[in-house]
Amino acid sequence: MSGSRAPDGLTLRPLSARSVVLSLLLGTHPPELPARDLVRLVAGFDVGASTARAALSRMTSAGDLRRTDTGYRLSERLLERQRRQDEALRPHTRAWEGDWETLVITATGRGPAARAELRSALTALRLAELREGVWLRPANLDRPLPAGLDRVAERLVSRPGTPAGDLAARLWPLDDWADTARALLAQVDRSRRPADRLTAFAAVVRHLLADPVLPAALLPADWPGAALRDAYARYQREQSGQVRAHGTRT
Repeated sequence: MSGSRAPDGLTLRPLSARSVVLSLLLGTHPPELPARDLVRLVAGFDVGASTARAALSRMTSAGDLRRTDTGYRLSERLLERQRRQDEALRPHTRAWEGDWETLVITATGRGPAARAELRSALTALRLAELREGVWLRPANLDRPLPAGLDRVAERLVSRPGTPAGDLAARLWPLDDWADTARALLAQVDRSRRPADRLTAFAAVVRHLLADPVLPAALLPADWPGAALRDAYARYQREQSGQVRAHGTRT
């Protein structure tokens, strides 16, 4: 299914029934809803009841959802995705004193799949690759690294000789991220239909997951990260209200 191109060149992918269900549950705490409420809710996003029920069945078979006594709940795998999504909205940071968190990959003999999995994990931790096997970022995130990394990498604290701002600009496409964030904010402002708003905010979530969350001193002027998070937080509150309203209906 092709995406629609906005006036600013932003291309958004229309959401499938599966994506609508996931977006609703990922934004719900705890991530569980009765089947009847889910079907009612997705109907507001142009998904018919029969299509919604078929999607729920397929998602349960695929391991995306778990059937409970009262409805459907995110699987354990997707609970981790919800955790990352929540952290993207409210990243835990600490004052930056100039140190850089550095990982040097020491494991050898790994196959392509294992290497790709490790790259994805390090990227999700908001590390960037300076050169093959050397990953780093400013040490301003207050989060533990997975213990399993010790089996494949050596953890270091460094202070690179390159000016920190220059190094950050080299490691992350900051101007591109900011341009897309501003385009998404504009798209959110002009979206009116519930399905269009959900599509726009699904793209906002994906973009926030790619935010490097750098110290303010290393960011370009007028960085739109906070504005994008605020917009999504407002939408999340709006959606939570819709979920609660459906839950009170008989």
